Amino acid sequence: GIKWMSSLEAKFEDAKDKKPTAEKLEHLRREKINRFRNQHRINVQGTDLPDPIATFDQLQKEYQVHPKIMENIQAAGFHVPTPIQMQAIPVMLHGRELLASAPTGSGKTLAFCIPLLTHLKQPRNKGFRALIISPTRELASQTHRELVKLAEGTGFRIHMIHKAAEAAKKFGPKSSKKF
Repeated sequence: GIKWMSSLEAKFEDAKDKKPTAEKLEHLRREKINRFRNQHRINVQGTDLPDPIATFDQLQKEYQVHPKIMENIQAAGFHVPTPIQMQAIPVMLHGRELLASAPTGSGKTLAFCIPLLTHLKQPRNKGFRALIISPTRELASQTHRELVKLAEGTGFRIHMIHKAAEAAKKFGPKSSKKF
């Protein structure tokens, strides 16, 4: 037989019959992430990129960042990640290579320091385990200061070496052979 209904009823019937498929849900999720990136002016290239974070709390929930590091982030007055931090931190926590560009003061230092400390997991007495090379002494000092604040209470020892001769005095005459 013929089924008579109004256009409003037809729309309701169509919506009732269609269940969201996994493909459709993934498409909606991608759209939401793309809107988020556009809203925060985050431009990315590459494949299989991790989703950006909207809050620092997501780091502990999704990536198991050390609770003391999370505490230090809050104590330093960082409540909401900047756009560079929103995308760069998840990329680095997934062990991916990254080339990022952002203006001065946008939070790049914190964006690479959090994943660095997270990958190291805990302090070990095995010499230098990570090396950050800076083009200027001022930038090295800034990075050192930020890392010291971020790693406070975790047991990590943060050092700044700017002359090999001073390193030999500070860490011993065989330091160049050890590290």
